[in-house]
Amino acid sequence: QRDFIIVLAGQIISLFGNAILRFALPLYLLRETGSAALYGGVSALSFLPMIALSLVGGVLADRVNKRNVMVALDFGVALLCALFLLWMDRFSAAAATAVFLMLLYGASGAYQPAVQASMPALLRDEALLRANAAVNMVGTLDDLVGPVIGGVLFGLWGLRPILAVSAACFAASAAMELFLRIPYQKQPRARGVFATARLDLAQSWRFMRRDRPALLQVTAVLALFNLTLSAALVVGVPVIAVNLLGLSDQALGVIQGAMGLGGLCGGLAAGVWAKRLCLRHGFYALLACAPAMLCLTVATLPGMSGAGYVLVLAGCFLAMAAASLFTVHMSAAVQRQTPAHLVGKVMSVI
Repeated sequence: QRDFIIVLAGQIISLFGNAILRFALPLYLLRETGSAALYGGVSALSFLPMIALSLVGGVLADRVNKRNVMVALDFGVALLCALFLLWMDRFSAAAATAVFLMLLYGASGAYQPAVQASMPALLRDEALLRANAAVNMVGTLDDLVGPVIGGVLFGLWGLRPILAVSAACFAASAAMELFLRIPYQKQPRARGVFATARLDLAQSWRFMRRDRPALLQVTAVLALFNLTLSAALVVGVPVIAVNLLGLSDQALGVIQGAMGLGGLCGGLAAGVWAKRLCLRHGFYALLACAPAMLCLTVATLPGMSGAGYVLVLAGCFLAMAAASLFTVHMSAAVQRQTPAHLVGKVMSVI
């Protein structure tokens, strides 16, 4: 399907630029300051705009032409990369990286609901689950390749070439998305922008609470689960690799690549087992993350440098494979059970 292929190709390019940025910027901060506390604090701050703007992105995805949302955000991030490249030496590493990461994550939060809401507009039934698996695999493939390439570029030449490559990726993705044709029907709006957004989000919340209470239960489980798993992977793994094991930038890139490879395998499994998967069996995937965390725990013991590297690789691969398998199936299930005018908002809330 022509338009789905354009969406997928745009995701390949823009998510690659996103992946090398999300790898290089925190590493730049950790190398410049050596502070795990500052690294964790900046990472936490960068997620705040992502949370807020994902809700805004959900409203936009259901009320505005999804193509226009994707094009505007890709061009906007390309401009941000260019500005950061020009001005990065004028500010402190901590302040500049924190602001840029917040803007980058915020744009990503607003962008993804538009992609997710476009899937049921383009595809149906089993093709929808396979399409979600394809989009997820593209993201994890970029997470596999991006950090490896980012690690090499950062180790050899620093942050500047990464910013230039990322800006080119986002600009190219936006140019491709100009040719998208996503079905769009303008919804009436009787009130102001903020009042309409508030009413839209309230409508999606009522739908989840009254019509699909199981979605709220799944969301609560995921929130508690991510409280520990995301902290271990997003902050813990780089700190273990750099501060405890003393690994190089390239080795850290390989670890991030192992996460991407695990996500790719999980996405492939979701596509292959599309007819067999049942959402209530998702606890098997979540349970598989327990031995993954045990690998990371053992890697922090004294004298585990070489073996610790292998354990971190294994733990990251297993955790991301399980998480990806569960996420793909859950996303397709939510999209199938949600009315078209609510898909973007419900996905953003989750």
